[in-house]
Amino acid sequence: MLGVLDLFDDTHLTRTAEDIAQALDVSLPTSYRYVRLLLQAGLLQRVEESHYALGPRIILLDHYIRRADPVLRVGVPILRELVQATGFDCVVTGLFGQQVLDTHREMGGAPAALSYGRGRPRPLFLGGAPKVLLSTFGSAQLKKLFEARHAELVRCGLPADWAGFRRYYAGIRKAGYYVSRGELEPHLSAVAAPILKPDGGAWAAISLVFETSRLAIVDLEKLAKLITEAATRIGGRLA
Repeated sequence: MLGVLDLFDDTHLTRTAEDIAQALDVSLPTSYRYVRLLLQAGLLQRVEESHYALGPRIILLDHYIRRADPVLRVGVPILRELVQATGFDCVVTGLFGQQVLDTHREMGGAPAALSYGRGRPRPLFLGGAPKVLLSTFGSAQLKKLFEARHAELVRCGLPADWAGFRRYYAGIRKAGYYVSRGELEPHLSAVAAPILKPDGGAWAAISLVFETSRLAIVDLEKLAKLITEAATRIGGRLA
């Protein structure tokens, strides 16, 4: 029944009971039973005749998710310092399985026009935040990802051979940050760094986002220092 919730995305904002039955390969009476129970729980709502959308209970649950997020609990004051020092937006991004999601955004003086935001899945192999997150993977974990999503990573311009792919992320890990120049959205660039766990993995990534047109005048070395120091401070508080 909870699989019904996974059927909603940017191209399917509403569903009918018939849609659900077909997508889940269940009978129509079973689909209607799922819908009825999810309506009672507030996880679905009726938005028009015979069409259903995700329900208000999810808004409430998102509130609790935000409050429980350890990175946000300790990191938001530091993110605000970054925004004040640079004037740029600061975005927190997490990796959940193989899904990249932004979880928070502190806006700068001239907020960037972002196509992605909290909850909208981002590409795994494009942009600063995903790259610094993947750079914390161990060799076996990275190799598994390389084999499972090889065609996609090649389309994103990453090395097609394992040795080159591993060296690429090793270089990012050694640097401690990554500068994305219009990779995800051509008009935007970012400097990202991982918030590291004691075991070498990552809690999340933080990014300073700015207009690509400003690359010629931005002091990238200074931004890299600010973002890595902020990530270290947040990681230290979490540890």
